[in-house]
Amino acid sequence: MQAFAYPLSVLGAAFAISLLGQVAAKSIARQPEAGSTIQTVFILGAAFIEALTLLSFVLNLIG
Repeated sequence: MQAFAYPLSVLGAAFAISLLGQVAAKSIARQPEAGSTIQTVFILGAAFIEALTLLSFVLNLIG
């Protein structure tokens, strides 16, 4: 069961980042003047998702 924990978390992270990118692209298309703010929020969101994925990897190695 533990062998599936990390691949599932990676798939979840990939799905979440793709949704985040989709929403960011739509938001920038609707309001181009807010593009830099939206891009900053997107990068921060992607970084937090990646951090949780790495935490999942470490916990999978420990457990």
